[in-house]
Amino acid sequence: MSAPLYRLKAEFFKTLGHPVRIRVLELLSEREHAVSEMLSEVGVEAAHLSQQLAVLRRAGLVTARREGSAVHYTLADPGVAELLRVARTILTGVLAGQAELLADLRTAGGSGNDAPDDGSGNGNG
Repeated sequence: MSAPLYRLKAEFFKTLGHPVRIRVLELLSEREHAVSEMLSEVGVEAAHLSQQLAVLRRAGLVTARREGSAVHYTLADPGVAELLRVARTILTGVLAGQAELLADLRTAGGSGNDAPDDGSGNGNG
């Protein structure tokens, strides 16, 4: 029996759940990159980048081709780039909402009624 779709989705998002892998996918969303090009952009050791690329390869998110001694990577599916764009849009909205909330809290902060409780029981936030 195959795994339920929600479990497969969870595994997919776990694969995306690493900053280096996200950065690699962002770079590959722009164009194909050689590993040597990605090293300076990602800012990790070659061995670590290699490990993360292997995870992305096993997940079927990137493909590799050898050209001489260089290995070039590309996205296996353009939908990955679209997913990253959608994530950016969602995060932008979330952060904008948080910024509005923070501004509201700062404006209301002058009232003195919303100071955190210091736990002393005397009402002196």
